[in-house]
Amino acid sequence: MLTDHSGNSVQIARDYLDSLLVESRIVGAVKPDTTFSFLGKTFRTPLLTAALSHIDLVGMAEGARLAGACVSIGMGDNDEFGQVLATGAKVIKIIKPYADPEEVLSRIAFARDHGALAVGMDVEHAVNVEDAEDSLVAGFQMKQPTQEDLSRYIRASSLPFFIKGALSVTDALRCRDLGAAGVILSHHNGLMKFAVPPVMILPEIRKAVGPDFFLIADGSIESGFDAFKALARGADAVTMGRALMSPLKENGADGVRDVLLKATAQLQAMMIRTGSKNLKDIDPSVIWEPVLYRPCATR
Repeated sequence: MLTDHSGNSVQIARDYLDSLLVESRIVGAVKPDTTFSFLGKTFRTPLLTAALSHIDLVGMAEGARLAGACVSIGMGDNDEFGQVLATGAKVIKIIKPYADPEEVLSRIAFARDHGALAVGMDVEHAVNVEDAEDSLVAGFQMKQPTQEDLSRYIRASSLPFFIKGALSVTDALRCRDLGAAGVILSHHNGLMKFAVPPVMILPEIRKAVGPDFFLIADGSIESGFDAFKALARGADAVTMGRALMSPLKENGADGVRDVLLKATAQLQAMMIRTGSKNLKDIDPSVIWEPVLYRPCATR
C-alpha cells in the first residue's frame, strides 16, 4: 500500500518498488549472464552511474570502469570531463538545459571531439520545483528547451542523444520522433511533486516506443533487486545514484566499484531465481503488481 508523503516523489517511487513482488521459477535454472550490449560496447552489467554532479566524478568513473559499468555524469566543466574520460570509462555526458544555446553546443562539441560514448540533456532541471520560472543551477541560468531546441542539439551531436526527464508515453514518443536514441526516465530526485514512479510507467512506455528505443530507469534504484524489477518492467538499463554517494566519499573509486559489483551479484541472484538466462530473457510476467493506481479516464 502506497502512503501519502505530501508529494515526495522519491519516497513514492521507493514505496512502489517495494510493493512489487517477484515469482520464483528456479527449477531447471542455469547461471545467468548479466552482459550488457550498449551503443556498440559491451559491459559486465546494465547498471550505470546516475548523472550526478558536484561530487568526485573522476573517482566515480574509475569505480564504474573497474566494475565493468557504463558511466553517466552531470554538471562539471570540460577540464573535469576530460579527466573523467581519461580514466578509460565509457561515458554519457548529460548536459543541463543552459539558457545560452552556445553553452550547450560547446559542451556537445567537446563530448563529441573527446571520445564520449553519448550525450544527453537534463530537461527536467530547467524550472523550479514549485513555480514555472527558469531555474538557476550552480550560477548558470537554465531555460526550458523547446522541441526545436532539442532537435537542433540532437542534430549537432552526431553521437547518440538521450533525453533525461521524460516520464510519460507522450514525452517518450516525442523524444523518439525528434531523433533521440533513448530516454532516461526521471523526476530528478523529486523535482516534480507527485511524479509517477519511473518503474510504474515503464511497461506503457515500452509498449508505445517498441523494442529498439533505449529506456533507462533513473531514481530510487538502490540494489540489484530494484534493478531486476526495472528490467523486468521494460528498462534496458538502470542508474544508481544515491547508493553510490557515501561509498564514493568514504572509499573513492573502490567504494563505487564495490557497490556496483554487489548490485550486479544481487541482479544475477534474482535472474537465476526467475529462470532468466540473460537480460533479454527476463520475463515481465514474473513481477506481481498490486492494483493501486491507473490513469484517470478522459473526460
